[in-house]
Amino acid sequence: MAVAATRMHEDELDVEIPLVRLLVAAQFPEWADLPLERVLPAGTDNAIFRLGDDMSLRLPRIEWARGQPEQEHEWLPRLAPHLSLPVPRPLALGEPGEGYPHPWAVHTWLVGRQATPERLDLTRAAAELAGLVTALHGIDTTHAPWARRGRPLLTQDDATRRSIAKLHGLVDTVALTDAWDAALAAPPWDGPPLWVHGDLDSRNLLAHAGRLSGVLDWSCMGVGDPACDVALAWKLFSGESREVFRAGIAVDDATWARARGWVVSQAVNALSYYTLANNAVLVLEARRWLSEVLADPS
Repeated sequence: MAVAATRMHEDELDVEIPLVRLLVAAQFPEWADLPLERVLPAGTDNAIFRLGDDMSLRLPRIEWARGQPEQEHEWLPRLAPHLSLPVPRPLALGEPGEGYPHPWAVHTWLVGRQATPERLDLTRAAAELAGLVTALHGIDTTHAPWARRGRPLLTQDDATRRSIAKLHGLVDTVALTDAWDAALAAPPWDGPPLWVHGDLDSRNLLAHAGRLSGVLDWSCMGVGDPACDVALAWKLFSGESREVFRAGIAVDDATWARARGWVVSQAVNALSYYTLANNAVLVLEARRWLSEVLADPS
């Protein structure tokens, strides 16, 4: 029986299996008879489906995600040869049709499950992900798009403070405000814009047999301040593994401080927008990120 995803946004599109079958049959008839199933938990921006054994489909479910398939289609093949972990390979770009208004993507399917701390050797993963982030930062940025989370941290100030206020009584808003203020006090990035993934956390990392097996969802990629990727230090790691990650990326103290601010901002924005009913994975992750930030004032 087909499973429908829970609605996360008031104005999102209904992207269900019958519509996706029509799109595939009309635009890629050679794949029309392959098994099709929804992938859960759902993405926040995209509805995701598995097509056959070897392909995934990503269809924007909200207007702000409209350009993501084309960006991934253009840039992922350019980045992949420089990266030490597998990433999805774009296979085709679908067009609007059958009443669906956005371009959509067909990618290769990567083997693995969400890379939660329990499924990884975290020390090894810290070294591998430090290598991935470092490699990203070394890729040529000519004509690259700007990353949404690559902009100065200060651009998130109003939204972050509003979100913290909404969480009064649910979290330690005083401690979070102090952490946010400390991050804003760090010197801004003054180097050249660098490539970033833009949304690195366990939801977009795959684990298989105790090892990292892939990096998903490059829809936020672009160039800018690398701090948003350094935020992985609190999103996945703690203690020794966090120190291994920090040593591997070798960033300065200001970038480390801004990265901690990105964790606060992304977490409180998520907690003030999503619920356990419509996005339990992100809500639980955001709670864990905040716990790590507040337990580690470095």
